[in-house]
Amino acid sequence: MATHRRSLDTRMAPTKPRLRLGDLIEISRFGYKHWAIYVGGGYVVHLALADDIAGAAASSIMCTLTEKAIVKKELLCVVAGRDKYQVNNKHDDKYRPLPSNKIVQRVEELVGQVWPYSLTSENCEHFVNELRYGVSRSDQVRPQPVSRPLDPDRSLS
Repeated sequence: MATHRRSLDTRMAPTKPRLRLGDLIEISRFGYKHWAIYVGGGYVVHLALADDIAGAAASSIMCTLTEKAIVKKELLCVVAGRDKYQVNNKHDDKYRPLPSNKIVQRVEELVGQVWPYSLTSENCEHFVNELRYGVSRSDQVRPQPVSRPLDPDRSLS
């Protein structure tokens, strides 16, 4: 199985690999991964809170409390802040990526738009995978089981 990860943190590798248009960027946050897609010139596109103005804060875990996000184009260094990040095109073995020019064209058309957001079904990882592969998926979340109310007439013993 080929690996599709390229470290972009100089503490992790002596040289930085070249970013390619349409690369998926995985940013390690405390407790989760934020995802963006590289569009050239040092810029990425990602989902952020609609009312957020700071790049690194825009992808905070607080976005799990909202149902809407905005598609933003920002410098990768601003979005990542001090967090480690890497290229992670992890599904290239399973799905054929769209041509990079098509990915960038699709992404650029979405910048500034309000986008639905759900931690479990429409998060930043779903967003970038949909744009690169045409498949909306996230490996960070699993579908939640449906809970049923306890039957008060049923004994637990």
